[in-house]
Amino acid sequence: MIFDKLKKFYILFDSPEIDSPPVFSSGDVVSGKVVLELAGESKVESLKLHAEGFAKVHWTESRSAGASTAYTQNYSDEVEYLNRREVLLQADNGELTILPAGRHEFPFSFQLPEETLVTSFEGKHGSIRYWVKVKLHRPWTTVRKIKKEFTVIEPIDINTPTLLAPQAGNKDKMARVWYRNFGQVSVTAKIDRQGYTPGEVIPVFAEFDNATSRSVVPKAYITQTQTFIARGTMKQKRSVVATLCGDAVGARRRETWHGRAIKIPPVGPSILQCRIIKVEYMLKVCVDVPGTSKLCLELPLVMGTIPLHPFGSRTSSVSSQYSVNLEWLRMAIPEQPEHYNSIITEEEAEQNMTPPQAEEDFSGILERPLFTYVQEFRFRPPPVYSEVDPHPQPLNMRPRCMTC
Repeated sequence: MIFDKLKKFYILFDSPEIDSPPVFSSGDVVSGKVVLELAGESKVESLKLHAEGFAKVHWTESRSAGASTAYTQNYSDEVEYLNRREVLLQADNGELTILPAGRHEFPFSFQLPEETLVTSFEGKHGSIRYWVKVKLHRPWTTVRKIKKEFTVIEPIDINTPTLLAPQAGNKDKMARVWYRNFGQVSVTAKIDRQGYTPGEVIPVFAEFDNATSRSVVPKAYITQTQTFIARGTMKQKRSVVATLCGDAVGARRRETWHGRAIKIPPVGPSILQCRIIKVEYMLKVCVDVPGTSKLCLELPLVMGTIPLHPFGSRTSSVSSQYSVNLEWLRMAIPEQPEHYNSIITEEEAEQNMTPPQAEEDFSGILERPLFTYVQEFRFRPPPVYSEVDPHPQPLNMRPRCMTC
């Protein structure tokens, strides 16, 4: 039978490194070959290739229409990024092509769109995927199909004025018990720039002013927020990818972080250009304020793919746009770096934090190629996400977070 004649049918992408799957970006040429291995002579009508790329989101939500009535609401959307077709084998006159027994290779090549694509992504409520699908048509038998995905990483160069700009801010909150004020807690924080790449260490410069009568513990997190959008509705997943816990700040005392370091683990780059899926990062510098909700100062981060140039690329014209506070000059030498935790929920991060670890040597962090971090990220176990409640409880009903 003809089924017995088809021994192997698969797709091979051309790759500069044999042991590493290829990674592409917009405008690149994707090439490879389709391999057929036949046990005997076979008749073929056609061999066709279809390359596709889509961003897709989908989730469901339960709705109540009364005391005894409930229904499920579906949300879905998609965006097409790639659609290429190529005929690898087909006779011009519509007749059958006879292939002898043995191995047959059919090369293919197509160019990805020049306009910006979106980085490959896998999430709980959506994905961004690119693949090549091949169909083998033969007479008197079902169509055989094979499919193979490939990875797209859209470059994000952090050596730009926007991503090299320092990020800073301050925030304060009053500690209260019922109607009585117990003093104010304030946080001021700064980081050197907005753009970083996986494996880098972020020195955090911060000042914590505790004017209350109780001790507080400063902390910092790197968070990842995945946003899925469909039909005007938004679904978010948040997770903590790295944590840093400082020493307790006593009552009516002040504590300063002179470049306390938090390391970025192997995470995927930011996704900011997709209409229905976004992946964003934030550095949160927080303090638990007695009698009220947590005080958090948020500084935006962009995870890039092209690391900082060895000697920096910030020109005098760029740096001159930002005034220098002399208080920050005292914070020039970074302190010991902090180990990063696995990707966990914010609640788990609260419970698992430990005091700062001993000093580590981070020399050579940027010597590893980006693809190494991409591979580490792709093969990490999926993170444990924290659901964002669209109907949060009032502040006085929320459970209190645990301290370090």
